Amino acid sequence: MKAITLQNVLRVNAASSGATGLLLVIFSDTVKGLFDVSITWPFSEVGIFLIAFATIVFYVSRINPINQLGIRIILTLDSLWVASSIVLIMLHPFEISFVGNALIAAVALWVALMVYLQFIGSRNYHDTAR
Repeated sequence: MKAITLQNVLRVNAASSGATGLLLVIFSDTVKGLFDVSITWPFSEVGIFLIAFATIVFYVSRINPINQLGIRIILTLDSLWVASSIVLIMLHPFEISFVGNALIAAVALWVALMVYLQFIGSRNYHDTAR
C-alpha cells in the first residue's frame, strides 16, 4: 500500500479537480437542471477553471523537489474555494436548489480534505527535506 505523500495527495487533487471540470463542461446542461437555474455558462466556466487548476496541480506534483510557492498557491486557491462555497451556501445570493447546495457542500468538504492533507503533507515534506 502506498503511503500518503504530498505528491499522491496532489495527484488525487489534480484528478478529482480535472474530472469535476470535465463533467461541468460536458454536462453543464444537466448540472443546470440539478441546480434548478436557467443558465449554463457559470458551470462551463468553472469547469474550464478546474481543468486549468488540475493541470497546474499535476505539474506541481511532478516537480522534484516540490515547489513550495506552488504548494502555497494551491493551498490558497483550495482554501478560497472552500470559503467561497461556505459563503454561497450561507448567504444564498442566488436561488439554487437543495440538491445544488448539497453538491456545493459535498465538493467543499472534499476540497477541505485536500487542503488538510496537502497542508500536513507539505509540513512533512518540508521537515524531511531538511
